[in-house]
Amino acid sequence: MNNFLQDLGILNPKEIYRNLEPARLVEKAVARGEGCLSSTGALVVETGKYTGRSPDDRFVVDEPEIHNEIDWGKINVPISPERFDSILGKACAYLQGRELFVFDGFAGADPAHRLPVRVINELASQNLFIHQLLVRPTREELQNYIPGFTVIAAPGFLCQPELDGVHSEAAIIISFSRKLVLIAGSRYAGEIKKSVFSVMNYVLPKQGVFSMHCSANLGPDGDTAIFFGLSGTGKTTLSADPSRRLIGDDEHGWSETGVFNIEGGCYAKCIRLSKENEPQIWDAIHFGSLVENVVMDPETRELDFDSAALTENTRVGYPVEFIPGCVIPGMGGHPKTVIFLTADAFGVLPPISKLTREQAMYHYVSGYTAKVAGTERGIIEPQATFSTCFGAPFLPLHPSVYAEMLGQRIDTHKTNVYLVNTGWAGGRYGSERSFRMKLRYTRAMVTAALNGDLEKCEFTEDPIFGLHYPKTCPGVPDEFLDQHALWQDEAAYEAAARELAANFRRNFEQYGNMPEAIIQAGPRI
Repeated sequence: MNNFLQDLGILNPKEIYRNLEPARLVEKAVARGEGCLSSTGALVVETGKYTGRSPDDRFVVDEPEIHNEIDWGKINVPISPERFDSILGKACAYLQGRELFVFDGFAGADPAHRLPVRVINELASQNLFIHQLLVRPTREELQNYIPGFTVIAAPGFLCQPELDGVHSEAAIIISFSRKLVLIAGSRYAGEIKKSVFSVMNYVLPKQGVFSMHCSANLGPDGDTAIFFGLSGTGKTTLSADPSRRLIGDDEHGWSETGVFNIEGGCYAKCIRLSKENEPQIWDAIHFGSLVENVVMDPETRELDFDSAALTENTRVGYPVEFIPGCVIPGMGGHPKTVIFLTADAFGVLPPISKLTREQAMYHYVSGYTAKVAGTERGIIEPQATFSTCFGAPFLPLHPSVYAEMLGQRIDTHKTNVYLVNTGWAGGRYGSERSFRMKLRYTRAMVTAALNGDLEKCEFTEDPIFGLHYPKTCPGVPDEFLDQHALWQDEAAYEAAARELAANFRRNFEQYGNMPEAIIQAGPRI
């Protein structure tokens, strides 16, 4: 029964718990001191030193079979098979004599393109997390279950950089040839989720499926929409729309038949969460959810979502079924509308603009948002940040592979693409007159894009970025649609716009093999 552990080199475990239900995993986690319950029944844990992903500790095993396929560089850092074998051997030895929790699940709601993924956890709380985040098999599907990939998560095993050839005590190592992922030294559950996503970004394109770091939902008339955006841009918030049915909040594939959720759950940010602004996420935080690094009153067990005492990156993981009316299984048709989300701290990108095909390609490859003071140590002024295809840390193949797939689908399905700025207006972030876009206005703009109202509007072209933004939008005062007009200082606006445009141009220089039409779709300076 447990030969799969022996095959990995994990001998004589103290106890093996396979495919436990969430209630039993919660019991185990509390009994083992991994966390405690909140006033709403959610399991609350602290992840210690690592409260987010550790991108500098991620490696891909450089194996002959895949060497020429991987886009090697700062994202996909090679490690030798010999180094990997050594670290894996020590991690498996560490797990001997310990309780282990095993979950057999699927990545991919579409049976035609799903990948069976087995996850072996040292912690019951992490096994609860991945149980809720992946697609959960039926009992019948478990009877003949054979994993296509295995993830070993051993946060208590600490690497020795000087001996193991890694950068710290943590290491996230993917072997595509051996179909194996090792996660060592980090209790942050997101490493498991994103490792599976990285694997799917390798597997799906080989099947002709466009893998995407995006959320997706379904309208009352069955129209599918997808939302791309980096952390903090509102991807999860805007896709959890009470008037539409959620397909998924983070990872999807776009196949020959439509869109499908790669996951079976959601992993939402909690910082400054409120019932008023995000009712669906608020109501999902109950028994069966895993809350990470949210401060909790030890007496009342009330969660303080406004506190960043442990981290700004507070999180909650829960099954997609916790969102009322979600789409089960998580599948939809070909998207009618694509939304790119950015939180522009320079305060110059229009609140919403419609993109041409070439502009869509340009902004997809760019993957722009901005970091502001307080999000990372040492940041005082807003900084432009670009993440290729809105998911650079998770893309093992060259960006052109994913970009070409987007362009093909826009052409084939006549999909409308909009760029939505959920960031600042009226000035740079931190300036006296600047303000964050009101969520109700952003929701109104997104709704108008989804239901076709914007197609009836007159558009104006931005002279620097070449973007076309509407003069009117239902539910939004006209004055909030023109960024330029919201600034009182003309010279300051011009300087900020040109600075951001220059950042776009410099970033895009790395994509020298892009068609000229796409390069020219960027800002004009």
